[in-house]
Amino acid sequence: MGILSRIAGGVLAFVLLTVAAVAEELPRFLPDLNPNDFVEGATGFGPVREDVPVAPVLKDGETVAWVFITSDFVGTTGYSGKPIHVAAAVDADAVVTGTKLVEHSEPIVLIGIPDSEMRALTESYAGLDLKAEAAAGGSAHDLDIISGATVTVMVIDDSLVRGGLKVARALGLGGLATETPTEPPREIDMSAAETRDWTTLSGDGSIRRLTLDVGQINAAFAATGDERAIARPEKGAEDETYIDMYAALVSVPTIGQSLLGEREYANLKQWLEPGEHAIILLGRGRYSFKGSGYVRGGIFDRFQLIQGDVSARFFDKQHKRVLNLGTPDAPSFTELDLFKIPADIGFDPTEPFRVQLLAQRAIGAVDKTFLTFDLAYDLPESYLLPAVTPAVDHADVQSEAEAKAELWQRIWRDKTVEIAILGVMLTVLTGVFFFQMQATRHARAYFWFRMGFLTFTLVWLGWMMNAQLSVVNLMALAGSLRSGFTWDAFLLDPLVFIQWFAVAAALLFWGRGAYCGWLCPFGALQELTNRLGRLVKIPQIELPWGLHERLWAAKYMIFLGLFGISLASIQIAEQLAEIEPFKTAIILKFVRDWPFVVFAVALLIAGLFIERFYCRYLCPLGAALAIPARVRMFDWLKRYQMCGSPCHTCANECPVDAIHPTGEINPNECVNCLHCQVLYQSEAKCPQVIKTLKRRAAVGKVPDALVNKAAAE
Repeated sequence: MGILSRIAGGVLAFVLLTVAAVAEELPRFLPDLNPNDFVEGATGFGPVREDVPVAPVLKDGETVAWVFITSDFVGTTGYSGKPIHVAAAVDADAVVTGTKLVEHSEPIVLIGIPDSEMRALTESYAGLDLKAEAAAGGSAHDLDIISGATVTVMVIDDSLVRGGLKVARALGLGGLATETPTEPPREIDMSAAETRDWTTLSGDGSIRRLTLDVGQINAAFAATGDERAIARPEKGAEDETYIDMYAALVSVPTIGQSLLGEREYANLKQWLEPGEHAIILLGRGRYSFKGSGYVRGGIFDRFQLIQGDVSARFFDKQHKRVLNLGTPDAPSFTELDLFKIPADIGFDPTEPFRVQLLAQRAIGAVDKTFLTFDLAYDLPESYLLPAVTPAVDHADVQSEAEAKAELWQRIWRDKTVEIAILGVMLTVLTGVFFFQMQATRHARAYFWFRMGFLTFTLVWLGWMMNAQLSVVNLMALAGSLRSGFTWDAFLLDPLVFIQWFAVAAALLFWGRGAYCGWLCPFGALQELTNRLGRLVKIPQIELPWGLHERLWAAKYMIFLGLFGISLASIQIAEQLAEIEPFKTAIILKFVRDWPFVVFAVALLIAGLFIERFYCRYLCPLGAALAIPARVRMFDWLKRYQMCGSPCHTCANECPVDAIHPTGEINPNECVNCLHCQVLYQSEAKCPQVIKTLKRRAAVGKVPDALVNKAAAE
């Protein structure tokens, strides 16, 4: 990946010509765009350029900006598996002057979110300084997330920033033009390793230094003109060390072996995965580059690594402490720390980079002001070898693929805690299913466990994480398979992706009930509200078996109808899929136009009288899961020979009436609540258990008091 970034300038012309040859989006959208939306007072657009798919924005006959469509420059796709087309304009100073969301194919996750809110968010990127984004690696701005549209917003953000930078560089806007390198790309000579002392490493540039004293830091804050910062100077003598910080790229064999010693360098190599690098930071003085606010599992916020468009902040899992240096002539330090540079951020160790230190000063009880200082680093030439230049077309494809991968990997890194919590939920649920007889042995304890699990599913997985699965996910998958399947779009929402993976596995073992009965937030909402209704004595309606059995077919017809329509028009199918109340009740928490709210509330009211009314008769997602669940490998639910004839206890108490009068459990309708397994072991309700207890009592194995109690109950 490092080599690719080195040759990016050399292949830029070819890349742009290739893009221009296949670009069709700007000519398609340009006639419908209003130039005044991009530059105030603009009167028209010029012709689309032949070399780069951009068009000039004209004001009084002069070009004041260049308009482009993001999908002409970046291939990041939304949750639908298709690009989100955003029009944007960039002026000569590499500042975005205007943006407009022109077309998207995002699924129902956005239906119910006002169109004006999505457009306002997109248009808020006007004023984005691409020069700052280039310097900060695309992280110089704050990302505003809309609840229920996290993935879509991140795709729009990624497309605007990366597409804008490509346009600015292609046109040389704001001084961001990429020059063709005059030297061949280089790579690190990993075969050379020798031991050098501190003096030699410092002298040849293998170790770089940033030092600030108290006088310099006070002068720097004074130069800002901030009276509050000036009024709180750093105390101490002016020549006292504020920070003395050193940096070195220890993934280079000679540097790493010299500074860490042979044993620690061997540990470092085991710690690093292919493509990863590591720097060592050494510090002394009154200011810490790590900061006292750093806690385990957190982020180091007082410094970052910057290289061109690439920036990296480091987390706890990317950090290791160093006890001692391997160079005996090294100065003493109070902080010695290793930091791993991930392989997927585009870092090139052969190119110059800098460690940017953030110096902070308290200006109030909670307020702080900041200054940045750079420690520049350029690997000495002696560590480098010439590298083979890869084919131009491969470089471009790889670069775009890596950009897509970086987006979903960043999302997964940001949701590490949430992924871990979901993993615990799935592990606990798997344990319950595998050891269901033990889990259901004590009816009361199991009841409260299930109520607690459903409450957590509703509140955390549903209302907080918005991780509600939908039949639209399946329609989007089918559409992706027809148009060219890629994993990128589906990996953008890790909690949804993990759930689908778990559902696929669960279908083979337990059927659809593993999801419908435990992990569906709307299903949990129905069951919990029904339980509350029972507490206030709301009567329960028992439909005749013949009617109940025929109503089962409704959800299958709904699913097949939606799926058939999606083959012709995914947009129409997504609108009709509003029969799912999930977006209203879970994603948007009932904050929506009144017809949607009335529909969702009506289903919940019906569920007060008929438990899980929607799950039983209308849910297309449940129908979609029930069809492949027919191939499940095992029948886990235990039954007695007398179940169904003459005993109907389980059938009468099944919460969703999934047990036929003849005693068979219908796996298509079962939600795996395991209530029948509670009854299977009940000494008070199961005739078979009571009969067994009486037989044992007859031979003196069971106390008479227990038998009498069971019979009385």
